[in-house]
Amino acid sequence: MRPDNSHHLIAAAQRRRADTLQRARQALQDLGDTGQQRTVTQIAAHAGVSRSWLYAQPELRDQLRQLTATPQQGEPAAPQVARSSEASLRRRLSLAHERIRELDNDNRHLRGQIAVLHGQLRANRIAANPVADTVHDANTQVKPLESPLDPR
Repeated sequence: MRPDNSHHLIAAAQRRRADTLQRARQALQDLGDTGQQRTVTQIAAHAGVSRSWLYAQPELRDQLRQLTATPQQGEPAAPQVARSSEASLRRRLSLAHERIRELDNDNRHLRGQIAVLHGQLRANRIAANPVADTVHDANTQVKPLESPLDPR
């Protein structure tokens, strides 16, 4: 019968666990000293361990929560975002409405000009006055629409 040597395996596993815990603690300390943000991913990468292993270590997880919950003394506080006042929002809204009215008026004016030009073009075609149709004359692939009133 062989002697039971499992105590060697148990001791090696305990040493490996203690070494890994020490590396993770050292990673926490190193990242804290440099002022870098401490996250589980960063500590895992720095210590050379998996994130799941870190999550399984309650004392490290608790220590990490404490360090990430309190802002560092050297870190500047995040700037407070000033909310727009109601008057400012109302002014922006009225300017937006004014701009919409201007654009709507421009569209109406341009549509009116297009209607007048189409009417002149149609009147000239009916009166058989030759009009230079730059779109269709320059492009031989585009065929003008045949109209019953078109004398062509």
